[in-house]
Amino acid sequence: MLERLLITHCAPTLAGIKTGNLFCCRFTSIGELTLQIQEANRKLNSKGIYLEVLRIQNLSTLILAYRPKYLVRDLGKSGVEVFLMQLGYGKLDTEYVISKLKERFAAQSDFPHEIGLFLGYPLIDVIGFIENEGQNSKHAGCWKVYRNEREAIKLFDRYKKCKDVYSKMFDGGYSIMQLIVAA
Repeated sequence: MLERLLITHCAPTLAGIKTGNLFCCRFTSIGELTLQIQEANRKLNSKGIYLEVLRIQNLSTLILAYRPKYLVRDLGKSGVEVFLMQLGYGKLDTEYVISKLKERFAAQSDFPHEIGLFLGYPLIDVIGFIENEGQNSKHAGCWKVYRNEREAIKLFDRYKKCKDVYSKMFDGGYSIMQLIVAA
């Protein structure tokens, strides 16, 4: 079941064209969930993919699938460090920022808006979303776009095509490990 969720919701990350994706997963016990995540990470980490549980509520969990190398790249982009420091992030190494993100998920009922940076969204769109309170976007796709609409639409189309191809290949018998592009 976890593999199907990864294919359905995380194909662009598996393909190496996106930093991260989020997906929800239901479970029957914390023990079962922990074992599934540990086993998945045992396999996926060798290909540069990591899974982190961000939030657990009512036998459902929100999971981040991401590429640490890409996250490091994205965190180094212009303006990102200043933005995250304003939100209370003390440093930008991967382990720390993931831990801080989990803390922020635990401390608030909605999504911390900086989650977009962990998913590869442009900083300008994350800031645009916050400043506009989710309104007035030029386009809504994988995220709400406030600048570079044409570029974002091309990227959204690329993500959709990736998902379609990965789903078809997985349904055709390819394993998830065969489909992951190694980092």
